[in-house]
This record gives sequence, structure tokens and C-alpha cells, in this order.
Amino acid sequence: MEYNLADLFEHAVDSFAQREYLVAGAKRRTYGEMEARANRLAHHLAAQGVGPGDHVGIYAYNSVEWVETLWAVFKIRAVWVNINYRYVEDELRYLFDNADLVALVHQRDFSPRIAAVRDRLPGLHHSLVIEDGSGADIGGVGSVDYEHALAGQSEARNFAPRSPDDLYLLYTGGTTGMPKGVLWRHEDVFFALGGGIDPTNNHRVERPEELVDRARAATPLTYLPIAPLMHGATQWGVMGGSFKGNRVVLVPRFDPREVWRLVEAEKVNALLITGDAMARPLVEALEEPGASYDPSSLLAVSSTAAIFSPSVKDQFFAHLPNLVITDAVGASESGAQGLAMVSPGKTAMRGGPTVTAVVDTVVLDDDLRPVVPGSGVMGRLARRGNIPIGYYNDPEKTAETFVTVDGVRYAIPGDHATVEADGTITLLGRGSVSINSGGEKIFPEEVEAAVKSHADVYDAVVVGLGDERWGERVVAVVEPRPGAMPTLDGIQSHCRARIAGYKVPRQLCVVDRVQRSPSGKPDYPWAKATAAAAANPESAPAGTTTST
Repeated sequence: MEYNLADLFEHAVDSFAQREYLVAGAKRRTYGEMEARANRLAHHLAAQGVGPGDHVGIYAYNSVEWVETLWAVFKIRAVWVNINYRYVEDELRYLFDNADLVALVHQRDFSPRIAAVRDRLPGLHHSLVIEDGSGADIGGVGSVDYEHALAGQSEARNFAPRSPDDLYLLYTGGTTGMPKGVLWRHEDVFFALGGGIDPTNNHRVERPEELVDRARAATPLTYLPIAPLMHGATQWGVMGGSFKGNRVVLVPRFDPREVWRLVEAEKVNALLITGDAMARPLVEALEEPGASYDPSSLLAVSSTAAIFSPSVKDQFFAHLPNLVITDAVGASESGAQGLAMVSPGKTAMRGGPTVTAVVDTVVLDDDLRPVVPGSGVMGRLARRGNIPIGYYNDPEKTAETFVTVDGVRYAIPGDHATVEADGTITLLGRGSVSINSGGEKIFPEEVEAAVKSHADVYDAVVVGLGDERWGERVVAVVEPRPGAMPTLDGIQSHCRARIAGYKVPRQLCVVDRVQRSPSGKPDYPWAKATAAAAANPESAPAGTTTST
């Protein structure tokens, strides 16, 4: 057995075949059922010429078929490509051109989009369609019905030996720019994201069988990762949980009331969220008049990839005082880098969360030397050891992000941080969206947390706009709560008690709805364009107001 993701899953199947593994809508799969169907799909793909190293796209909402495809592709040593279902045609063309797909599994609903960009898939020779009842036109794609493809195929696990060098590819859009494919070895990504290192105590798994050995003596837990499977956090909720015999519940799309219904009905123990975009609607659904959910099974809420504001954490504790809340820090290019356990009454942040570093995580200064704890120096969060190979089909970005210093190779995605005197790390924000106002560097995440704690604000994204005097001025793009209308004076007074004066917004742009990615990350290009247009009333979009 190797540190290979398919090997690790199959080892869990051999120990927990009768346990329920996955719940998605009306469909359920035990470990054994998932294995049997994934084997059938793997044999079908292999019969179509899909083999080691070939790329297979998955273009669907959260579903059992998404997960079946995931394991089927790994079983034959191929590589699956996560496709963002929010992408418009230009983004899809870029991704399809960059990803070198030879096969595609997609929901029927997305067939017209695929047909529109089919010219960018010269290497695509086979596709499968998952019937979803949408009635979408599948002409121009030529896909085979998914269930028909599985029918008659063998359930046998008779695949060639695999390697820890097999590849996992995660396409990530981040907060800016076109999607980038982060390419990992299976062994490295297992230790970075798949549970090979326990972030609570930095214990490193010593042999591939260890997770299952420990899980046999433990009570299985039920996880509900809310983000789409195209997002790495949910992929690892599904994969990492399987290595320990745990159970996973999926929602096709985020609906806070449906999440609480599932928490009650499926006895969910842990919610995996991405910051306020999910946390705020969830906690407010609990507070709706007449709400009567039973969340007593819930033990933990873990947030990653986006800011989880102190005010929202406090709301959770008000309803569930014994809840364990964690803030996790990391990136697609580095894996997990830090974890913070949050206690009631201790939710305040200095910038972003302050976390205990995961092994191999460091903060490097401008000279690429480790920052001295307590020095106050701002550096960039980095990780060595089990890190990616690089970006797929992008040697230039690979050279920028993956840097070798004195023989040690680091992943440096771009998050800025400081090291406290006790060695903990305080995340400040992503340098690519930082604001330079009067020579001071301002990270939007810190300002957003302050703005979102205002009683009239439901959501907010902060950007910088050009300013003749200061170079850039801080602008808050705000979605108000129903019936409220925040003012610039009110926002400024509120923020001055929470952040330094130079970070306080100088302009307020009120919108009907703040735009975010499906995983909850801020859409900074949209926010900047919206704020800039609102500054010119004649070109401002409908539903936008501004004050300066």
C-alpha cells in the first residue's frame, strides 16, 4: 500500500464496507457501494482509452456522481479536473484550453455551455452526461448517459499498482485572475491536506494504514462540508473523511435552512464553511422567527479560505455555547498552514486570525529569511516539505510562487503575516489585493471584519481606488441588512473603535448584493469595478449608491 489517494480509500473500504459513507440529496452510498460503482466507472473510462496521467473534467453540482467520478479516475491513475460551474464562456475556454482534457463527466444542465466552447477541446474524445431532469439540450456534445456507461461494467478491483507520485490537480480561481491548476503528488497532498499531519498536534502519519487502524477504535463522525466540490475544502472533507471511516453529507447548493434541516435529520457533528458568506446566513437562519431546528448533534464549526468575523463567531456561541470553532489558514498552493481554536469571549482578531503553525510553516521576510518572533516584521506565509510540483502549464507563475532558498524549496502563495512573540502567526491578508494609502499597507480582510460588525451591514468587501492625495483610498462596498441603510459617517465611527484611523473607509458604496465566488471568497475585481463606477454616478450600475 502506498501514500496514494485511491489506495487510502480502498483500505478504508476494506475495513468499513457496510458503513454509510455519503449522503447527497435522496441518494446514499455505503463505502462498499461507492467502491463498486467507482470500479464500474473506472473500467468504463479505461475501455475508452483513459489511462495514467490523462485529465478527466468533472463539471457538476455536489452529487454522488461527482464523488464516484473522483475515485474512479484515481483508481486508473488518471487526474481529474474540477470545473467551476459559475464560469462563463470566456473562463471555461481558458480552463478547457489549459487543462488538456481527454474526457469529461458533466451534468446535463451544463451541456449548452460545453457545446459553446467545444472548439477548445481538441483532445476530448469521450464524455458522460449525468441526467439531472433539467431537460437541457445535449446536442453538440455527444455525451454517453452516465448510468448506461456503468451498466454491465465489472465491480472488480483489478487495477494496476499505483504510486505516491500519481497526480492530483486543483484548479483555483482565488480572489483575482484566471484559474490556475495547482499540481500535487498524491503523497505530498495527503500530508498537506488529506490528514497526513494532524493540525491540532502536528502528529505526522508514519505509515499509510495508520488512519484506518486508529479509526477502528473511534466513533465515526458525520461532516457537512457546505462549499461546492469544485472547492478544495469540500474535496478534502469528502476524501480526508473517508480515510478515517467518517460519514459525509453534501448539499447541492448552499441554503442555510436546508443545512440546519440536514444537521438535525442526519445528526451532523461538524460543519465545514468558508467564512462569513456561509456563517452569517447560517446563524441568522437560527434566529428567524419560528425557527425550531435541533442542532444538538453539532460539535464543531471549522472555517477556512475566508474571514470568519468575530461578531459572527459570537453569534454562534450565543446559540451553541459548547461549540468548538476553528479558523484554519492555508492555500491551494501550500496546504494547511495553521489552526486556531476559538473560545467564547475570545473571538477578537488582529487583522486576520492568529493561528498555531502547522509543521513546516514559516513566515519569510523580504530577504526570504524566517521572521524573528515578536519583531513586528511583516513577511509572507510560506511552507516547505510536502508542497506542490507547481502550476500546470504555467512555468512563469510556478517560478514566482515556488522558490528555493539555500537548498530548501518553499511555496509562497502571497499571504502576508507576522509572527507573535509566542511563535503563533497572525494572518494579515493577500498582498495582491492590499491597499497602499499614504504609504501605509492596508489589508482588506481586516477592514472587512470591522465593517461587517456594524449592525446595519449584512456583507462587505473592501477595495482601494485611486486617490490624488493618498495614492489609494479605502472603499467599502456594502450590502445592507433588509430595511437598513448604513451611512459613511456611521461606518466610520464604528470602525474607528476597532481599527487604526488610516484603515477606516473613506468612501461607501451600497449595493443590493455583494458578489462572491461559490466558495465564499470575495470577488475583488467586481467590487473594485462597482466602486469605481459608483464614484461616477452617471455610470453606476442599477441598485448602487455611494457616499464619500
